[in-house]
Amino acid sequence: MGAVIDPISGLAFHELSHPWGHGVPMQPGYDDVKMFRSSQHAKNGVLAHRLRMVMHSGTHLNAPRHLVAKSEGVGELGVEKFFGSGVVLSIPKGKWEWIGVSDLERASPGIETDDLVVICTGWHHRYSDSQEYFGHSPGLSKAAAEWLVARRIKLLAVDTPQVDHPLATSLGAQRNGPLMRRLPKEYESATGRSVSVDFPEWNPAHRLLLAAGIPTVENAGGDVDELVGQRCTLQAYPWKWPEGDACPIRFVAITDPGGNFRLEAGGSA
Repeated sequence: MGAVIDPISGLAFHELSHPWGHGVPMQPGYDDVKMFRSSQHAKNGVLAHRLRMVMHSGTHLNAPRHLVAKSEGVGELGVEKFFGSGVVLSIPKGKWEWIGVSDLERASPGIETDDLVVICTGWHHRYSDSQEYFGHSPGLSKAAAEWLVARRIKLLAVDTPQVDHPLATSLGAQRNGPLMRRLPKEYESATGRSVSVDFPEWNPAHRLLLAAGIPTVENAGGDVDELVGQRCTLQAYPWKWPEGDACPIRFVAITDPGGNFRLEAGGSA
């Protein structure tokens, strides 16, 4: 769709979200989003929707509480977690590939403390209700998650359906799985390797990030290709829902093409 330019400041606003609504691709094991028009224009002169949904739908943000018991919900996290300077990194990956430490170290611009980090693997182009999108996606390695925690980033966003490799989640032979029943056998047949040996832990990268208080965004997309290799301002606000494990968001990046918009340093009282 392209950026929207503010006519006063010249700032460009970039969409990083997939469309959300009826029929949105859902993680295997989750119910579909169900939408009801409880009031219609033709009948009542007003439109109102009723929703029944899993919060992990579309472009959404996960709070530590998603995987870490007794930790913070989406509405308990400070708003500074969801706004600030960040980087959109081009790290192209294919089926079942890992995003590793070397990928993060080589990526440009370099990751700095307090950055909001967006990893663009190119997988957002496959966003669909398909075994390919959910079951064949790349994933962040545990070592890469440890590297990001050590850099003290504020937020991590990925253009994949899950932070971890799909075989390290319940889609594979992990707890409550396999939710994609053919996936473990497909992996072993294609690679000649053992699922239990290659994926001994359940969601290790995602749990590490959330345990460190770093919220995550999954299913990033939109116009993210326009921003790869750039530093920009990012915002990813969820609902003020203290108990929330996750929440769909409108994920937006802001750039300053003219280089004219700068916040002046504040003076002392």
